[in-house]
Amino acid sequence: MPRISKELYYLNIAREVAGRSTCLRRKYGAVIVNNDQIISTGYCGAPRDTENCVDIGVCIRKQMNVKHGEHYEWCRSVHAEQNAIIHASRLEMLNSTLYLIGIDYDTNQLLDISEPCKICKRLIINAGITKVVTLDHGKVTAMEVKNWTENNIGEIEQVNGEWVSRIQQG
Repeated sequence: MPRISKELYYLNIAREVAGRSTCLRRKYGAVIVNNDQIISTGYCGAPRDTENCVDIGVCIRKQMNVKHGEHYEWCRSVHAEQNAIIHASRLEMLNSTLYLIGIDYDTNQLLDISEPCKICKRLIINAGITKVVTLDHGKVTAMEVKNWTENNIGEIEQVNGEWVSRIQQG
């Protein structure tokens, strides 16, 4: 049996971490690695000392059929990436890689694509993480954080010398 790659090794750990998630919609796991050392892990869950969705049996976003990527302010969970960043030192995270896995709560199947939301992208940038590795339809995929900063996280662009919101454009 061939030895698995380091990317799959860390993604498999992220999948195990996702098993601790308490979100009723998606289970995410994140692992931050620097110099082949795990710096931190995180999973989705309500803030400390508050009730988790899985315990109360209600997800407001799921109940209201909110689309993926919308109304995160209604979500009780702190995202996996956020929890991993909160539990690490920025100096340890400089030039690190974040491994991210998402699992559908209802089917327990890996999501075809796991990508950080725009809020998590901002935190990843400020944490000094340089790469995010996920699975895209079963294939290991690396996202360079510098690409996010070079295109303003896809939120704004300069048109004819003026800044224009891409969000308003659809």
